[in-house]
Amino acid sequence: MSLKHSYTLIAPFYDPTIARATQAARRRSLAALAPAPGRVLLAGVGTGLDLPHLPPQHQYLGLDLNRSMLRRALPRTATLDFLPVQGDAQRLPLADASVDAAVLHLILAVVPEPERCFSEISRVVRSGGQVLVFDKFLRRGQPALLRRLANPLLRRVATRLDVVFEEVLGAAPGLAIEDDQPALAGGWFRMIRLRRL
Repeated sequence: MSLKHSYTLIAPFYDPTIARATQAARRRSLAALAPAPGRVLLAGVGTGLDLPHLPPQHQYLGLDLNRSMLRRALPRTATLDFLPVQGDAQRLPLADASVDAAVLHLILAVVPEPERCFSEISRVVRSGGQVLVFDKFLRRGQPALLRRLANPLLRRVATRLDVVFEEVLGAAPGLAIEDDQPALAGGWFRMIRLRRL
């Protein structure tokens, strides 16, 4: 089953499962967006759980692979300048250096090729722009035996459990870490703020 199909099935259950557990971390991550108005890419916008926490001065591009997820996001956009875009975060339909910031909340552990996704983010964010990441990552060399055993099944239907952020970052040498904090589950989830060089 492809991610596009599995997330069509997951969409009705996504919010009740994920919203409450991630709300505070999302809010903290998004508080780091620059105050000056700009163009912000929400890569993997999903059902729009980030939207209530976004400042209104920006223009937002909400990209998702799945039309069902985008439809569920639209009611949350009433106070925002928001353009829904159906597309693949691993092959962004955007020009080089065309956004001021990118938000990647719970997407790098979902896409089949997180390195390619992050390389694409580096391509479309302008020099000096921000990248905000909130996701679950293993630390380099971390055994995490149960996560690794469950990964072959879960990665086919919902999410990967074996992504190492430092390996993903290697695919985007134009991005530099400014801040990296544990967010949830004893540091398994991290909030990372980066700057495009």
